[in-house]
Amino acid sequence: MKTIQFETYGDSSVLQLKQAEKPQPGEGEILIKIAATTVNPFDMKVRSGSMQKVIPLNFPWTPGSDAAGTVGAVGSGVSRLKVGDKVFAGSFGGTYAEYVAVKEENAASIPNNVTLNEAAALEVPLVTSYSFLVEGADLKQGQRVLIHGAAGAVGGVMVQLAKALGAYVIGTASGKGLELAKSLGADEVIDYKNQDFTQLVKDVDLVIDLAGGETQAKSFAVVKKGGKLLSAVMPPSQELAQQYGISAQFISSAPSHKKLEFGAKLVEEGKIKTQVAKTFKLEDAAKAQDTVTAGGVNGKVVIEVGS
Repeated sequence: MKTIQFETYGDSSVLQLKQAEKPQPGEGEILIKIAATTVNPFDMKVRSGSMQKVIPLNFPWTPGSDAAGTVGAVGSGVSRLKVGDKVFAGSFGGTYAEYVAVKEENAASIPNNVTLNEAAALEVPLVTSYSFLVEGADLKQGQRVLIHGAAGAVGGVMVQLAKALGAYVIGTASGKGLELAKSLGADEVIDYKNQDFTQLVKDVDLVIDLAGGETQAKSFAVVKKGGKLLSAVMPPSQELAQQYGISAQFISSAPSHKKLEFGAKLVEEGKIKTQVAKTFKLEDAAKAQDTVTAGGVNGKVVIEVGS
């Protein structure tokens, strides 16, 4: 099978198109014939070597965190999904390829009103949004949430899920992202390049930090006492959390069919839509990664693998 691999850490030039053996599903696993995967910032962090102390790799390594495609085979103990089902799934590596074997637990049937490209673009945002808003925050109707990066691939879905849960949503974005965040349901949008959100926002129940750095540090002051700050980027300061009387934590989102099925239902109800920004072929994976690294992309960059 065709696959993208790298044998040393570095920039996108280390990515090479290779031939590899097709994997076989083990116990509790399904084999997906991949139609599409996407580029996530995590892919570049792993490739660059910046995470090698936390996540050492066995080379050669095939990147990729998500996939959408058709079940081609099932291992023993698989009961929920069957050969021929169209599915989307999360995986740690392996999806920049024609086939990947994943745990059935991490896969679900795609929503009935999206393409396989769109399903791939939804996997990480749906899992992340559920992990933050439902599990991490237990977001309730009427609560106020500030989402940094509201026009990004994850942020855009998070805005829509927060609205579906009945929250009042404030989003930060810039350029064309301001209009996009508003169109996705944000009640207020703030241009982070030209406006200081700390002067415009106060007493929110929840801040979702998809930016990190100074943005995260300034966000403690806008959360009401007893509220929460949740980050997908970096562990928040516990000293500041104590100082402001809030809880703050870093959340790493693990895929599960429960999260995907929850999100798929909202997609089918028209409450969540995905944004596919650009598509690339598998052999152009390096260009796809560089596009995301360059920033300014509203929505997902999809790598098309097969039909």
